[in-house]
Amino acid sequence: MNLQDARYTRFAIAREMLETADVVKRFDAKAAKPFLKPIQKKKGLLLTGEGSSRIFPAKRAMAALRRKGASFPVWTEGATQALEYGLADQAVIAASNSGKTKELVRLLKKLQAGGHEAFFGVAAAAGTPVVDLAVEGHVLACGKEDAVAATKSVVEQALFIDAVCSGVAGLAPLDVKAGAPLVAETLSRAPDAKLVEPLAKASKLYFAGRNDGVAEELTLKTNEITRKKSGFLEGTYAVHGIEEVMDPGEAVILIEPFPDEEEKFEEVLVKGVGLTVVAVSSRPTRFPTFLIPDGGPWREVLGLCAGWSLLLEIGLSLGIDLDKPVRARKVGNEYLGK
Repeated sequence: MNLQDARYTRFAIAREMLETADVVKRFDAKAAKPFLKPIQKKKGLLLTGEGSSRIFPAKRAMAALRRKGASFPVWTEGATQALEYGLADQAVIAASNSGKTKELVRLLKKLQAGGHEAFFGVAAAAGTPVVDLAVEGHVLACGKEDAVAATKSVVEQALFIDAVCSGVAGLAPLDVKAGAPLVAETLSRAPDAKLVEPLAKASKLYFAGRNDGVAEELTLKTNEITRKKSGFLEGTYAVHGIEEVMDPGEAVILIEPFPDEEEKFEEVLVKGVGLTVVAVSSRPTRFPTFLIPDGGPWREVLGLCAGWSLLLEIGLSLGIDLDKPVRARKVGNEYLGK
């Protein structure tokens, strides 16, 4: 993407994507400090939210903790299903871009009424129910987003959740001084037109990758940005039966594919079904690949940013008004004070 190019600058979503590097640069992990001691007194931490506010921030943090061998239990669930669980011994963080998500407000009210002492709210706006109902609230510094598809707020939520989870586990948070230039570099890259063209023509886009929030979040963004149907194929699910109903006119985008599984993906999906298969990866693969920097602990954030760029190029090539979906809303299920 290039903010000097009117092809991008006329869309709020492109401008907001490109602001993400500055959001990373300005982030201060010390903001998580008030959350730490109350959480450490509990037996685990539930990360809840709806859509983008949960998928990437929660699952990225959980995967990072497991890779580091952290023992403190961190898990995620949608807020409505979490109403069915006993949460007395769990800390809860509810994240919402708008701060007005009805499902979260309902859960926070239940926790408040039950005398729970460790439930927290994270939102991009002060004076909202998710912040005000919580024992402790945190307001993101990324500023308002005009585009329906959340981008910069998702990354700041992920940084804050990482800071909380790392702090609770006694680990260092992501180093934003190292990460900001990598995010800027990734967002400045553009996928080759030859890679974009078959994806734009595809009737459906599947994303396959780890259960770390990246491929799943991009699956959601596909609907909002390209208006195409999409599906998330966790791990190697793409070669475990779904190929029976896949169509040659569809496409699969692999996010940092497992090296040992590339041959099988090619055999089943490319040769067997006739699908278009491309990759977003920090290394060359046997598929057409959108190469991104090797980000180390920033791998998931860079994969997400590269996926945004890919979807943006698909949307632009289709002539879509990226800021004005027909049905999707900024607040999916808004609390109206009832």
